[in-house]
Amino acid sequence: MPTPDGDELLKRWVATWRRAGVELEELRRREIESVDTQQAIRQIFSGPWPDLPPAPATSGLIEQQAWFRRLQSKRDG
Repeated sequence: MPTPDGDELLKRWVATWRRAGVELEELRRREIESVDTQQAIRQIFSGPWPDLPPAPATSGLIEQQAWFRRLQSKRDG
């Protein structure tokens, strides 16, 4: 059974984290608003992978559907 001192400590701990949560959310919002999106995109895409082959022309969804059709026809067949 929690003690009165323990209850008070728990209440203070919860109150502290509630205040911290509000402050952290405000900090997060300010940081998101201050980001230079174009610069961030340049940094992301100028990473250490300049020699990677180009991305495929399709997402692979058409090929996936073809595989599903083949599997379905084998199952039905």
